[in-house]
Amino acid sequence: MNGVHPVKIAVVGVGSVGASFAYTLLLSGLATEIVLIDENRGRAAGEAMDLHYAVPFSHQTEIRVGDLHDTAGAAATVICAGLRQKPGQSEMDLVAHNSGVIKALVPEIAERNPGGIILVATNPVDVMTYGAWKLSELPRRQVIGSGTITDSARFRYLLGSHFHVDPNSVHAYILGAHGNSEFPAWSSANIAGVPIHEMCYAHGCDPGVLDEIFRQTREANYGMIDYKGSSCYAIASALVQIVASILRNENRIFTVSSVLQREYGVSDVALSVPTVIGGRGIERILHVGLSDHEVAQFLENGREVHSKIMEAEFVVHGEMKAS
Repeated sequence: MNGVHPVKIAVVGVGSVGASFAYTLLLSGLATEIVLIDENRGRAAGEAMDLHYAVPFSHQTEIRVGDLHDTAGAAATVICAGLRQKPGQSEMDLVAHNSGVIKALVPEIAERNPGGIILVATNPVDVMTYGAWKLSELPRRQVIGSGTITDSARFRYLLGSHFHVDPNSVHAYILGAHGNSEFPAWSSANIAGVPIHEMCYAHGCDPGVLDEIFRQTREANYGMIDYKGSSCYAIASALVQIVASILRNENRIFTVSSVLQREYGVSDVALSVPTVIGGRGIERILHVGLSDHEVAQFLENGREVHSKIMEAEFVVHGEMKAS
């Protein structure tokens, strides 16, 4: 396949997440060309060299260092640039710095590659996803944020461990804004069609166990930051799965951050909801029935993210494309 249909993927920012993504992408065999772009060109060169020596153990792939003009022709440009949140750092400090990164990168990426997908992993990801969409002036289907994809995966893993089933058989989502405000959609969570609360009752578990599972889901990232400084493997794997669904037109469903236009009663903000990802990027946004409490949580998430978007001051001139 790769020999017939060359596929270029550009990675902007090759810190721990960007480098882990590039390595995971190489092992997947999805790309024929991986371009590493970083303001520290020496670091990008070092990562490229390291990846070169993994090629004999994986797939024939061209790996090179580039600049933003090299995003031209990429099927997807994955933005991992920016600071990661440090212990004790406020989210608004992170917004101020990383919004500047998005403002510096996205307009040129969109100009060089108006037909490509922009996949954002920079935090706070919902704010940065909205900013990337607005600054790019691309249709919203072409701008995707990693959102709560790893949170949902972690949630399914913990639920599967508790009920002794494969996580792939657990259907449960973490929705809203990635971070402290995210929430579990308990009303739709199920295993083989059996609601999670019924599973809990049938297994004789204390309902408080479910609250603890969500707490572990939400706070795991902070534990990894405390222990090792950052998390990178799960998000790298998730980004590759998103790219795979785009390249193969798989129409898989992920809780990615999407710019909403009246979905779930929210507009002009990016939040994580179940989203079909295929060859065009965002193929459609699915509406999952939520309880009244969950709707209230979602709306509050929207207000919080909108406030941060305003603080980030993402401003463009010209007509916006909604779809």
